Amino acid sequence: QVQLVESGGGLVQAGGSLRLSCAASGIIFSSNAVSWYRQAPGKERELVATMTSGGITNYADSVKGRFTISRDNAKKMAYLQMNSLKPDDTAVYYCCVPRWSGSYWGQGTQVTVSS
Repeated sequence: QVQLVESGGGLVQAGGSLRLSCAASGIIFSSNAVSWYRQAPGKERELVATMTSGGITNYADSVKGRFTISRDNAKKMAYLQMNSLKPDDTAVYYCCVPRWSGSYWGQGTQVTVSS
């Protein structure tokens, strides 16, 4: 059974930093891309960042230069380093392993940025 478990969310002031972690199990993690999504209240879920199995990254324009996605395949971990946080970054952040046959999702972790 595949499980993705996020951690590291919390309350931070604008301009601060947080590092989200995603622990994967039940999957050959190194063979898959991993993504971070977020969903703010009243808004649709949006893609924040993706890293392919080969290490290629892609970011939403809104987070470029502030967020960094990384992974440790040996530990089956993915990370999202978030710097220079803004109130608009407030959302539930989800780890995702995208698959054509159906993506795997974590339960999400809340990030709240106060002004």
